[in-house]
Amino acid sequence: MRWRMLAWISLAQLGALSLWFSATAVLPSLHTPWMSGAARAWISMAVTLGFVAGTVTSACLTLADYVGARRLFVVSAVGGALVNAVLLLTIDSLPLVLAVRVLTGVAMAGTYPPGMKLAASWFATNRGLAVGSLVGALTVGSALPHLINYLGGLAWRPVIVTTSIAALGAALVMATRVQDGPHVVARASFNPKSVGQLLRSRGVVLANLGYFGHMWELYAMWAWIGFYLLAAFSAAGLPSAPRWGALATAAVIATGAAGSLLAGVVADRIGRTTTTMLAMIGSGSCALLVGFAFGRPGLLVVVALVWGLTIVADSAQFSAAVTELAPPDYVGTALSLQTSVGFLLTLVSTWFVPQMADVWGWRWAFAFLAPGPLLGTLAMWTLRRLPESVSLAGGRR
Repeated sequence: MRWRMLAWISLAQLGALSLWFSATAVLPSLHTPWMSGAARAWISMAVTLGFVAGTVTSACLTLADYVGARRLFVVSAVGGALVNAVLLLTIDSLPLVLAVRVLTGVAMAGTYPPGMKLAASWFATNRGLAVGSLVGALTVGSALPHLINYLGGLAWRPVIVTTSIAALGAALVMATRVQDGPHVVARASFNPKSVGQLLRSRGVVLANLGYFGHMWELYAMWAWIGFYLLAAFSAAGLPSAPRWGALATAAVIATGAAGSLLAGVVADRIGRTTTTMLAMIGSGSCALLVGFAFGRPGLLVVVALVWGLTIVADSAQFSAAVTELAPPDYVGTALSLQTSVGFLLTLVSTWFVPQMADVWGWRWAFAFLAPGPLLGTLAMWTLRRLPESVSLAGGRR
């Protein structure tokens, strides 16, 4: 039963999170009067702003625990689908596009942490694999708009329509197929003081610091890897560079799904801190090395695929760690708090990548992301040495 529930939850997460890059995926081929480098950056960040606002509100009001994860997911997925579809009517107005993207981010704040809570609720053991499966679904959902963009011949409307339909399907799956599991409290009393308790927990704080280092790198890479590959393919004179760039971007992001599943299996057997440190060392190294492959498209794709595999592999393990270290009644609140601050950091790194491209060129634009996973590795090494770490993965640190 638990594996069947995990499959349904993952399918719902895939559909809901396809909204994240629905607009970003079509930016390279979108021609509007307002298009500029700054506009692209703001569109990429607008959804994150909404997500942060939504997760902060959810954490402060303990919505994922008080309202219930399934109910919050369904309402949010439907709202996100409808708001995303509004882009079909407002694409010529930058202020309206930004408003739509902010509201889309708010809606997704009601799907991602609740989805993780639901997955954790079915697994006392193999929790790393369970949450890893969910993040793998999220990763495929993030890659989906780029794949639709490639298959649709770079037409933007099919991307918006398909992702809205996918989010509506996610709500239907969650409403009709998913049940609460036995290992996490389905609903808890309203208690804003729980946030203060979480902030005083050494284990939770260190797991969050590891997550923050990981997030510094992740969404900046996901947001701009399409532009990076397009710039590299164009500089190399590759025919049909925009279409090949869209396909390569979809492959690079989607590869993270395999990384999430593999890391989930490994973390449940050798430990959360070990797995996250290995993943961050790998992804941080790719952030430094990818620039050296810029002029060689074949080698660049290989390095980017390895980066895509490692950059998100550790994500689920930070979330799984929080579900093991936080009080069971407020796991949803702990996850909302973790994601809200983590995604807030992505605003900074996402903004700086195109600024670095203006100064250094696209070739070296990703190099400044490497300190994030380095600091995250140090945080997880510190957590590994604390007695709280025995709660991780059944004692496997």
